[in-house]
Amino acid sequence: MDARVTWNGRMSFTGSAETGFELPIDSDPSVGGDDSGFRPMELIAIGLAGCTALDVISILKKKRQDVREFSVEVSTDRAEEHPKVFTKARILYRVTGKDIDEAAVARAVELSETKYCPAQAMLNEVMPIDHSWEIVPIEE
Repeated sequence: MDARVTWNGRMSFTGSAETGFELPIDSDPSVGGDDSGFRPMELIAIGLAGCTALDVISILKKKRQDVREFSVEVSTDRAEEHPKVFTKARILYRVTGKDIDEAAVARAVELSETKYCPAQAMLNEVMPIDHSWEIVPIEE
């Protein structure tokens, strides 16, 4: 996989990768930025959330779960001193649907964590990642 950032001036960059999509990257005004884009560490957290979300929703669909809404939230702790790395992450999966089987959700999360998600596999090497889920039932 190849990725690139191109400087736009001040602390602003445009990130792109092999897919051709682009996204803005910037920093806080206190360090010379214009607050006009994602921070790099935000992109790592979003990457983690996106990676596991793709796995879990795919597995839940294969298990024929009637998922109507789905989200993944990642919250992180960071070191106080530079380079201010992530020291811990918590992932919350929120599954909304009809007759969602909690065992199916637990298994999907486990498979993402232990087998499919390369972002989790990589980040698990350097910090603990806790997992939890909420099932929001829909009554019809």
